[in-house]
Amino acid sequence: MTDGLAGKVALITGAGQGIGQGIAFSLAKRGVKVVAVGRTLSKCENTVAQIKERFGQEALAIECDISNLDQLPGVVEQTVNTFGRLDILVNNAVSATIKPLIALELEEINRAMVTGPTATLLMMQAAYPHLKTNGGSIINMASSAAKRWDMTNYGLYAAEKEAIRALTRTAASEWGQYNIRANCILPHAKSPALAWWTENRPEEAAAFVKTIPMGRIGECEDDIGEFVAMLCSDQSRYVSGQSIAVDGGQAYMG
Repeated sequence: MTDGLAGKVALITGAGQGIGQGIAFSLAKRGVKVVAVGRTLSKCENTVAQIKERFGQEALAIECDISNLDQLPGVVEQTVNTFGRLDILVNNAVSATIKPLIALELEEINRAMVTGPTATLLMMQAAYPHLKTNGGSIINMASSAAKRWDMTNYGLYAAEKEAIRALTRTAASEWGQYNIRANCILPHAKSPALAWWTENRPEEAAAFVKTIPMGRIGECEDDIGEFVAMLCSDQSRYVSGQSIAVDGGQAYMG
């Protein structure tokens, strides 16, 4: 049995580094044509260059800051114009503000909601008619922040991620009739964002790792990317509307 991924096309936001890049590599090694989207073009071009070197696979880099909402439909259009189809959408790019609720400013709240649920929804809407053609898979990034035993300082970040989970579940319900699957993952990975957090909050980061039963942070490609590839494959064709923690056993999703 094959995984059914060869020849498909995936659009991945935030693919210039970290988790997005790891997912891009794992899909490309299975014959998926990847469109790497990010606000820093050089990083996306680096991802594309590595895909071509490692896997000999076609790929395209597109510069786009997802907070520029009017640009999002054009990213999908450019993807389809280049490769003729779209089968997989990975909404990975996001911003994070970590501070007490009382200290949050309107600009920060708006930015979180724009780059989180709003951009995610608009990308799904733009991708919908193309995913509807042959069926497809949507992977959105959530977080276990809302499952923390102490959510101090993480309220806004958790809120934007929980909104994304709600949108994902709704897409699975409304679009399942067209064989469009939508799932969320809640990942822990050695990304630049996590490296920044570890450097700036070392005590909190050390305590955090101790709560992971497997005792380690995941690898962007070998752990997160490989799981996403499986979730997009034919082997997972009956999985939709789920939020799955890919975190070494830390989060309880019940």
